[in-house]
Amino acid sequence: MEIVIEKNAYGGKGELKLEKILTCAEMRDKCSMFARVTIRPGDSLGYHEHHGNGECYFVLSGEGIYDDNGVKRVVKAGETTWTPDGNGHGFDNTSGTEDLVFMALIINS
Repeated sequence: MEIVIEKNAYGGKGELKLEKILTCAEMRDKCSMFARVTIRPGDSLGYHEHHGNGECYFVLSGEGIYDDNGVKRVVKAGETTWTPDGNGHGFDNTSGTEDLVFMALIINS
């Protein structure tokens, strides 16, 4: 498993940790990423758009503000998000104490 620390991902605050579970070759290029993502309190994944793929998040623990094409809502453990091709999203960990941890799957179109 490859672990990557990204600082200011897509213009977000702080850093996030990506634990890449499978490689693109293992997913036979049907998916670009399958990873466990951790965002620390106060940090964020900046808003970004998807072109040629869509992305699903399944929140394992914590909660945050999810930006779905400009519509913001609270998303917490046990909830799923979906961003289809041509749309955008971002995620802020607004907790003062708890990591926001979720599975991220990018599916190629």
